[in-house]
Amino acid sequence: MPSIDPLELATSILALLVAIIGHEIMHGWVAYKYGDTTAKNAGRLTINPISHIDPVGSLLVPALMYFIPMLLGAGGGMLFGWAKPVPINTRTVIDRGGYNAAMQVSLAGIAYNFVLAAFVSVLLLGLSQPAEGDGIAYAFFYLLLLKLLLINVILAVFNLLPIPQFDGAHFLMFLSLKMRLNAVADFFYKAEPYGMVIVLIVLLTPIKDYVLIAPIQAVLRLLLS
Repeated sequence: MPSIDPLELATSILALLVAIIGHEIMHGWVAYKYGDTTAKNAGRLTINPISHIDPVGSLLVPALMYFIPMLLGAGGGMLFGWAKPVPINTRTVIDRGGYNAAMQVSLAGIAYNFVLAAFVSVLLLGLSQPAEGDGIAYAFFYLLLLKLLLINVILAVFNLLPIPQFDGAHFLMFLSLKMRLNAVADFFYKAEPYGMVIVLIVLLTPIKDYVLIAPIQAVLRLLLS
């Protein structure tokens, strides 16, 4: 079994927490701007990780994705996961801001991830790769930026997919309601129980090469060009 690189593991964990916690806070913050205090009242507009950790999405899934490739001799895997979804009172948001407000809430987390990735890419373009004499602090900072870039892009692209329960599907549902395409909105609503099944199909088949890996690579090339 390959040895664990403490620096890589630490930066991966920190980058994942920054990505998924900020993603959820932004959903709650935009909803709060439209009068929904549900997330605030639940203590979910805080950066305290304890308030956001999901046992499965924040602990089990990232651990499996990191350590299983190591057990298979492929080195450390990529950390990926999610935080507990912030509670949103969609009715309040729609009453205060209409379907446009609901769409903004849906895309708030994705916007956070893309903006953070773009900011990090600018920093990376101005830095040189760590050399032997740069010290552990610089190596940690540089590697953290790389992890922040990659994880935020992965999270943003993944959530854009129109998979039930995901932000992209929520956006399309509210857009459909705004355009009075109720049958489309009803389809997404009824399909929500099957969201994780669709996720597994995407991840375990060549579909992921076209709908996930290719867009992620394209965004990374754009940000680092």
